[in-house]
Order: sequence, then C-alpha cells, then structure tokens
Amino acid sequence: MPYRLPPLNALRAFEAAARHLSFKKAADELAVTPTAVSHQIKLLERFLDLALFRRLTRALELTPQGEAMLPKVREGLECFAAAVERTREHATPGRLIVVAPPSFAARWLVPRLKQFTRAQPLVRLHVVSSVSAIENNPLAETTMPDSIDLREDDSQVMIHYGTGTYPGARIDRIFGPDYIAVCSPKLLEAKRPLRQVSDVKYHLLLHDDTIANELARPSWEEWLRVAGVTGVDPNIGPHFRNSGLALVAAVDGLGIALASKPLVADEIAAGRLVAPFDIAIGQQYAYFLVTPAAISDRPVVQAFRQWLLLMRDNDHPIRQVHRGVKAI
Repeated sequence: MPYRLPPLNALRAFEAAARHLSFKKAADELAVTPTAVSHQIKLLERFLDLALFRRLTRALELTPQGEAMLPKVREGLECFAAAVERTREHATPGRLIVVAPPSFAARWLVPRLKQFTRAQPLVRLHVVSSVSAIENNPLAETTMPDSIDLREDDSQVMIHYGTGTYPGARIDRIFGPDYIAVCSPKLLEAKRPLRQVSDVKYHLLLHDDTIANELARPSWEEWLRVAGVTGVDPNIGPHFRNSGLALVAAVDGLGIALASKPLVADEIAAGRLVAPFDIAIGQQYAYFLVTPAAISDRPVVQAFRQWLLLMRDNDHPIRQVHRGVKAI
C-alpha cells in the first residue's frame, strides 16, 4: 500500500533534536548545521500542520504532539537501520573454505592468492591444508579438518589429489603433475658433479611417501628405467611422509628428489632448485577442484572456480607425460 510520509531527513532531524532537546547537538550528531536541522523541523511541522517543539529563549521542549510522535519515529528509524544492516549481512558473502593438499597449498595456491584477494576483497577466504585432500591417504581419518565450524552461509570446496571420481560434486581438472628430478644447484658443482643421468649413482635419492598408494606414487625405479640408468638401487635413501620435507632436503643439498613440476616451478625460477635432466614421468593422480553440487552456483564459489581455472590456464603449458615415457 502507498504511504504518504515526510522526508526521511526531516524525521532523522526530529528524532535527534527531540533526544538531545537541542538543535545544535542534533546538528553535531548529523554532521550538518543547526540551521539545517531547524529547517528540517519546520518542514516536518508544515507537513503535519502542527508544532512539535516549543522554542524557548534558552531551551527546547517537545509539545504533547511531539512527545507522542517521538517513540514511533524512533522505532521506525531503528527498523530502517536493522533492515539495512540485515541486507548488508546477506550481501557480504560467507566464508569460502578451501581445503587442499599441503604441498599444493604452499607451493601453488598461496603464491597466487594475492590476485584473488585483490579481485574479490569481500570474500572471507580460509585456506586449510590437509592430507584428507589426498585420495586413499591413511592419515586422512585423523587429520580431517573437523574443527572447522561450518555455518549456514559458509562454502567449502576441496582441491583433491586423486583419480577425479567424486560422485555428487562438480569436478574441474586443474593439472596432472609430471614428476621431474630436482636438486640444489650445489650438486651441479659437487665433488661428484651431477652432469649426466648416470651421475645420480653418486648422490642420495630422496623419496616422497606422501601418496599412500604406491601405484600412484612417483618412484625412482620408474624414473631410472625411463632415464636408462642401471646399477642404482632405487630404494636406497631417506624417505619422507611429507613432500614439503623432501623438497626442503633437496634445497639443502641432501640429495635428489622427484617433485611435481608445477609445484616446483617457482623454486626453479628462483634458483633454489634446478632440474638437470629433461626427463619426466606421469602419474594416474591429478589435482581436481571438487565442489559439492549443492553450492556450485553460489557467487563466491563461482568466483573462486573461475579464478583458479584462469590461473591454471595462465601458467606455462604443462604437457602431460604418460607413465614410462621419456620427455623430449
């Protein structure tokens, strides 16, 4: 139904002046001049065709009509304010929680997040690294991020490292990592320099056991076979249950590690690691953005998905290498 109401500014001026019983104090609160407040009050009185204040020499009093009107005007303004605040709350997206494997989060996702936060400053992003995002990981049951307090307006997606079969979800392939041999530049100038593939026999082989499924785990046995290197025990050398630790050991010069090419691109560009051989082995696992179907159309989820796939496409093309095929 249509409402015949006076201007909102006049009602705000009346409420403030009635509360303070002072045009000056009301003007200070509203950041206007006392003259402007007086003008709004007169406008409201003309609209109502009655006086709301008694203007005394050094004081201001409400008339009986003004006193009767004040509680309802105050209630109405409070309702306006509550409606605006409630609208703001709904306009602000809830938290976007992104669960990702530790190495992917640290070495690929986080270094690129600045671009996302600049483009989406209102998104309350929470990144959780967890081995629960690695398929068939035996530690997943004890490391699931159950401590996350999901609220109704929260959206949670996962960067999953696995086969890509996740019923009831929208699946976007990010990339399938090629595994390459990486080491510290110091090994290129060591007492036994690493200059050709046969030189790996003089250095420790570092093993990344993060992936529980041995069939999906990069192995030195396969790399040596592809490289044509014989006489090297592929099982000798320290093992790590965290790929980040294996890479720290490689950066420190402990030995040679097999690492996902996309995840060490920044380390290689910075000169902390080198890839001395143009040999890569592929794996059956890949990284996938897994979005529950029920939230896939939420604006905050769509914004993250579009940004993530753009980052994937903007990276240098990463050619997928079939298992057991030597890169050219």
